Parts: sequence; structure tokens; C-alpha cells
Amino acid sequence: MQYSIEQIPPNLDKILQEAEQGEAVQITQQGKQIAVILSHAEYEKLLNKTPNFWESIERFRKEYDIEAADINPDEVFASVRDKSSGREVIF
Repeated sequence: MQYSIEQIPPNLDKILQEAEQGEAVQITQQGKQIAVILSHAEYEKLLNKTPNFWESIERFRKEYDIEAADINPDEVFASVRDKSSGREVIF
């Protein structure tokens, strides 16, 4: 939803209710976006940034000693890998 600065006072209850329901409410001034009102839950998500894939891998490696697990990848993936030569390609 989007509201201009002038629309905020008479619609404050509605705006806060929309934000509480998870909708990002955009505030404009003279047609230009100047602010966004978010629910507290959405704000917390932004503060507690979810790590990307690589950061998650690095954290996993720090938390778990893979060497101590004594896992042989060749045994684990033996039945998964396709050992065929593949299809014939004609150039």
C-alpha cells in the first residue's frame, strides 16, 4: 500500500494494521517515496540477516568436524552417480 504524508494522520490506524499484517506500507511526499513502514517481525528479519549459502557452509564447517565423522564420499554417492559414458554426440 502507498500513502502520502498528508494521508497519514487520518489513516494511521489503518496503516499500522496493514503493516502489522505483514504488508510494507510506502510513504510518499510530492510523489517521491521517502519511507516504508514495516511490521516489527519484518524489521527483525532485516536486522537478523539470514546468511547466504556460502556463509552457511562456512558455519557448518566450523561447527562440525567432517574429518571425525569418517564418511567416505565414494561409498555414500556410489549408487547416485551415473557411470555410463552418456549419449553419443554427433558434430
